[in-house]
Amino acid sequence: MKDIILSEIITEFISNLENIKRYSPNTLKAYKKDLEQFQYYCALNEKDVINKISERFIKAYIGELNEEGIEKISIARKLTVIRVFFKYAFMNDYIEMNPAGALSNPKVKRKLPEIISENTFIELQEKVDDNKDEKLVKAVLEILYGCALRVSEVCSLNYGDVDLNQCIIRVFGKGSKMRIVPIGTKSLDTILDYIGDKKILGKNEPFFVNSKGKRIYPRMVYNFVKSNLSKVTEIAKKSPHILRHSAATHMLDRGADLRVVKEILGHENLSTTQIYTHVSIERLKSAYKNAHPKS
Repeated sequence: MKDIILSEIITEFISNLENIKRYSPNTLKAYKKDLEQFQYYCALNEKDVINKISERFIKAYIGELNEEGIEKISIARKLTVIRVFFKYAFMNDYIEMNPAGALSNPKVKRKLPEIISENTFIELQEKVDDNKDEKLVKAVLEILYGCALRVSEVCSLNYGDVDLNQCIIRVFGKGSKMRIVPIGTKSLDTILDYIGDKKILGKNEPFFVNSKGKRIYPRMVYNFVKSNLSKVTEIAKKSPHILRHSAATHMLDRGADLRVVKEILGHENLSTTQIYTHVSIERLKSAYKNAHPKS
């Protein structure tokens, strides 16, 4: 097998993720950054050719990351990217053996996601500033929590994705996978209030737009959430994902089936959704400890 330059395969791999797999811009950016870091380490060790990279060499790279004090969760992510990359190279006959195929991630103790209470979300909506963007902000917060969407999913919504008659949203999540998410009656009221008497030009028009009529973007949503969460909670991380975490936890608290929550969230694996069962259990323990005389 002829020597093949590592950087060329990385470029082709990223292009495949973007144009064929349809990965999100944020995921592409993360994959590219991790692979460029690995490529730099390879170049320092004269491993510019993909055929020369062995399992032992990848392990040495992981050891180097450990020595630098990088968190295990970050190392696990980088190793996952490397595994996916070498699987691609192997499946496309660029290498005869997959040097990363037998490597497993370091065990990482996952942090339980922070959440807000149901009452706190109600208070959050009540304290949105009364200005020209009030209805937009309320509707965005409502969709983030009421439908448990990701920020990128909220920003990319078009009018054709929102069916107010059937009370559903067609969401195109990671990898352009489509899922159906129901709209609750309370969420529907907030959405209808946002739409008001807006003139809708077509199904491909952005659903959420700012005061200038332009599609909202992630940084804008982060600012909406951070500024308003600061009014009602002291939790350290005030990101839009807090509302998604909270929605998932509250659904499980109220007896929702784990597999249903998985479908609503758009998780590929049930294990990803199971983190929220741990949150619910911890909340149960906390309530017991605070209230039970035998705790």
